[in-house]
Amino acid sequence: MQASVVRSRRVVLPDGIQPASIHIAGGKIVRVGAWADAPGDVIDYGELAILPGIVDTHVHLNEPGRTEWEGFATATTAAAIGGVTTLVDMPLNSIPPTTTREGFAAKRAAAKGQCAVDVGFWGGVVPGNQRELAGMVADGVRGFKCFLVDSGVAEFGFVGETELAPAMQILAGLDAPLLAHAEVAGPIDAVAAELVGADPHLYATYLASRPPAAEEQAIQMMIRLCRATNARTHIVHHSAATAIPLLRAARAEGLKLSAETCPHYLHFTAETIPDGATPFKCAPPIRDAANREALWAALAEGVLELVASDHSPCSPALKAIEAGDFVSAWGGVSGLQLALSVVWTEAERRGHTLRDLVKWMCEGPTRLAGFEGVKGRIAAGHDADLVVFADSETQVVAGEGIHHKHKVTPYLGETLRGVVHATYLRGTQVAERGRLLAHDLGGLL
Repeated sequence: MQASVVRSRRVVLPDGIQPASIHIAGGKIVRVGAWADAPGDVIDYGELAILPGIVDTHVHLNEPGRTEWEGFATATTAAAIGGVTTLVDMPLNSIPPTTTREGFAAKRAAAKGQCAVDVGFWGGVVPGNQRELAGMVADGVRGFKCFLVDSGVAEFGFVGETELAPAMQILAGLDAPLLAHAEVAGPIDAVAAELVGADPHLYATYLASRPPAAEEQAIQMMIRLCRATNARTHIVHHSAATAIPLLRAARAEGLKLSAETCPHYLHFTAETIPDGATPFKCAPPIRDAANREALWAALAEGVLELVASDHSPCSPALKAIEAGDFVSAWGGVSGLQLALSVVWTEAERRGHTLRDLVKWMCEGPTRLAGFEGVKGRIAAGHDADLVVFADSETQVVAGEGIHHKHKVTPYLGETLRGVVHATYLRGTQVAERGRLLAHDLGGLL
C-alpha cells in the first residue's frame, strides 16, 4: 500500500512529539503539516506514535557463504517487522568477506532482489588490504570495520596499531569512518591461565575471560590513532563502563571519535543470566547491573551516541545449546527484530522519551553511516521511512513470532514494551503487525 498522507496525534519530529500529517510523494516526505492539514484519503493512526524508520548500522547478514546462519531475505524480513527500514551489513562472516572490491561485488550480487528494507555495507580493514580501501569506497561502502582481537573467523584477520596507522591515514583522506571491535588480546590472554579447569557451563567463567581491561586498552589505542591520523573513529558494541571516562575525555578533546552500545547490554545483566544459557554469549560480554546503569547514564549524557543491534546470529548447533558450553559456543546475540522494543522497554523505565529513542536509533546511526538528509528523520526531503509504534502495548517474545533465520535468541520469554503496528519504506507499507507485505522493495545503498 502506497501512502500519500499519514498522520497521528503523536509524530516524533526533530523538535518534539506533536500532532502532524506527513505528506508523501515519490517515496519522499514532501512536507510535514498540521494534523488537520490532510485530504480525505489520509491514513490516520490516531494516538499511535509515528517514528522515523529505525537505522541499524551493526548487522551481520552472513550472505554469501554462511547463509545457513542468516541471509538477506530472512534478516531484512525480521528488520521490516521490527521497524528497521535501513540496515548496514558488517563485512565478516560472509565468504568472501567484504575486504576487497571483488568481495564487495559478490556481496551486492547476493543481496540483489531479496531485501525487504534498504541495505548499506561496511567494508573491512584486515592485514594486507590497504590498496583495496579507496576502491571499495568508490564502489559504495559506507566505511570500514576492523577487529583488534581474533574475530572468530579465519578469513577476517585482526589488526594492531602497526597495520592500523597507515590504514587510518588512508581513511582520513577518504573521509570514511573506521569502526573498531575494541578488545585487545593482552588482558584476555592474561586471565586465560587462571581459568584453566573452570566450569565452561558457568556464565561467570565466560564473563571472567573477557575482562574490562581488554576494552580499556583497545580504546586507549584507538584514541591515540584517532588523534594521530584525524580519521573518523567509532567504537562498536561498547560494554565496559570502566572505559566510559576515556570516551568522555576524547569527546571533550574534540577528537573524531564516537561510540555505540547495544540493546542486550542495556537490557540484560550478568547476575540474571542462567548457567548454560549460551544464547547470551557475546563479545564483549554482558556485564553486571551497575555496569548497565553506567551505560544508560553515558547514553543520556551523549558520551555513547547511538544504539545498534549487533545482530550476530548463527545456527543452533554453533551455539552449543544442548551442551550449554559457554567456551565452545559461538559468540553473538540475535536480536535485530526486537531491538526497538528492547531499548524502549528500558528507556521508558528510566524516564526517557520517544524523542530520545529516535536520537539513539535513527539520528545517531544516520550520522555514522553518512545518510544525513535522506534517513533518520521525519522531515521534508527525507525518505518516507516510518514506523507506527504502540509504545504502551506489551508483547511476550515467542519463537513463532521471530523471523530471523533461527529462533535462537536470549529474548525468548521476555516481556517487552512497545509493538510495531506498521512499517513504511519510502512511503510503501512493507509490514503490518508481524506480517511482511512486500519482500523485495529494499534498495542497495
